[in-house]
Amino acid sequence: MSVAPQEQQPPRPARRWRRPLDLGLRVAGGGFAVVAAMVSAVLELLLAPLRIGGHLIGVTVLVAVAANIALSWLAVETVGRRWAVALPALPWVAIMVIAADRTSEGDVLLVGNWVGLTLVVGGAMTFTVMAFRSILAPAPAPGRY
Repeated sequence: MSVAPQEQQPPRPARRWRRPLDLGLRVAGGGFAVVAAMVSAVLELLLAPLRIGGHLIGVTVLVAVAANIALSWLAVETVGRRWAVALPALPWVAIMVIAADRTSEGDVLLVGNWVGLTLVVGGAMTFTVMAFRSILAPAPAPGRY
């Protein structure tokens, strides 16, 4: 009794649209992280002078830390590279530096009080810690990125 060999199916053709689609989604995710960081920085600047009963409450620092953690995670996950933490960090820091400088009319968006200082230090340190964690994370499984 002979057994007929099983027919082997030919390999599936490579899907040519997957690579450009993957690249497009990565670029879109990185771009979204950059725009979201700019929106977050502006929102935090608007919340910086928030007072209750005449006292600064500093809620913007909590918003900055939470948003920067989320933005760092989003950038790394969507772009698929560890260096992507820099995508939201650079525009956020740039906006904070610009906001801390006086205009020719003498206006300052980010006043040098405890809220402004804590906002800049807390937000920048959040990006630093997230970048450090990304560097120390184990390498992704083969085929993941």
